Amino acid sequence: MFGFLKRKQREVFAPVDGQVVALEEVEDEVFSQGMAGDGVAIKPVSGIFTAPISGQVSKIFETNHAYSIKSDKDLEVMVHIGLETVALKGRGFERLVQEGERVEAGDPIIKADLAYLEEHAKDTITPVLIMEESDVKTIEKKLKIVKSGDLIMEVN
Repeated sequence: MFGFLKRKQREVFAPVDGQVVALEEVEDEVFSQGMAGDGVAIKPVSGIFTAPISGQVSKIFETNHAYSIKSDKDLEVMVHIGLETVALKGRGFERLVQEGERVEAGDPIIKADLAYLEEHAKDTITPVLIMEESDVKTIEKKLKIVKSGDLIMEVN
C-alpha cells in the first residue's frame, strides 16, 4: 500500500576479480576507520578495474590510482587501487576513460600492472567506498571471492 515510501535498493558490483574483505582489514587507518567512507576492500587478482556502478566518471586522480563514479540515483562510489599508490606518480596505471564520461557497470576504467604494484606499493588491496555525499541508510556487504561484475554491496 505504501510502496512509494520504500527506498530503492542500489547495487554495487566488484570492480575487479579477487577476495572481498571487511574494510577494517585494510592496513591504513583512513580506510579501516571509515574516514574516507564506508564499504569493502578487494584483494585483486587481475589488473582491469571497472566501473562498480553505472553513471558518470566524476573523478580520476591525476596519478590514476583512484576513481569515482556517480550514479543518477544519488550514489557515488570510489575505487582506490592499492595503498600508498599515489607515491608511484602514475607508474603502473593506464587510464582507459576520461573524467566526465558516462559508463556502465563493468566498463573498464583503469588497467593496472599488479606485478609492478606488488613490488612498489605498500599493498594492492583495493578499498571500494560509498562516498559521504551519497544518500545511504544501510549497506549490506558481501564478503566472498568475486569476479568483476559480481554483487558486493546492496545500498539502501
